[in-house]
Amino acid sequence: MKKPRPSAVPLSEHVSLKERMRRGELFSAECPSREVLKHITSRWGVLVLVALLAGTHRFSDLRRKIGGISEKMLAQTLQDLEGDGLIIRKSYDVVPPHVDYTLSPLGQEAADRVEALADWIESSLPRIMEWRQEA
Repeated sequence: MKKPRPSAVPLSEHVSLKERMRRGELFSAECPSREVLKHITSRWGVLVLVALLAGTHRFSDLRRKIGGISEKMLAQTLQDLEGDGLIIRKSYDVVPPHVDYTLSPLGQEAADRVEALADWIESSLPRIMEWRQEA
């Protein structure tokens, strides 16, 4: 059974990251954002989100596209991201089973931000590698 979707929080009720950090909420072990942050910024979460920016993918397509990910880790990552409302899983009642994964609107927002970080890493990689060699 699917969970009901939370209603959108009015923008006026949002508290900035800087304010939450000042209050210490983000750093609290009980802060629910930490689990979401873990799902989005894990090695596999980042790659799944960036891969889905290209559009809908089947499980096997994602597995081929994301080198080094095991079937188990891909399944877990997809479940985590789906549970956070970031991806939409659509299964078709056919044989063999056919399941598609796509970004939700919320997932699109997250993926755009993660892609910016991935772009920065790629463009900064020569400087990072140089720093590593000097260290």
